[in-house]
Amino acid sequence: MREEIEIGRRSDEDYMALAMREAARAREEDEVPVGAVVVLDGRVIGKGHNQRERLSDPTAHAEMIAITAAAEAIGSWRLEGATLYVTLEPCPMCAGATVNARIERVVFGAVDSKAGACGTLFNIPADQRLNHRVKVLGGILAEEGGAILTSYFREKRKQGRV
Repeated sequence: MREEIEIGRRSDEDYMALAMREAARAREEDEVPVGAVVVLDGRVIGKGHNQRERLSDPTAHAEMIAITAAAEAIGSWRLEGATLYVTLEPCPMCAGATVNARIERVVFGAVDSKAGACGTLFNIPADQRLNHRVKVLGGILAEEGGAILTSYFREKRKQGRV
């Protein structure tokens, strides 16, 4: 049984639905449809979606943009007590950023079998050698998160762009 908790009056699924909206924005911008939100004390303090193409920036992942926005919102890089909701399991870069930002929890949707670093290929948030550990919960709205990605890449293959 997965351990889903309520933060404030909203559930993990409610916040993941907000991340799904960000993923939809990415798709509208012809970016890989991944979205993220950072929540602290029941409030969304950062949000983002993939913008690698638009910004010509390999680090412009949804998580990185949301974490940066959250840090700016509270005026500190330490996001202690915050939860990052992301529609796809974070990659090594983004998982490392959650550790560096001292995020308390990562909640993700779909598993990333090619780059997942929150338990699939690597488990950076739980690595005892690092100075901070992040709790991880996967599978929240996983079907929805996976479906938008599958649809996006199917369309790109038809266009010969993948």
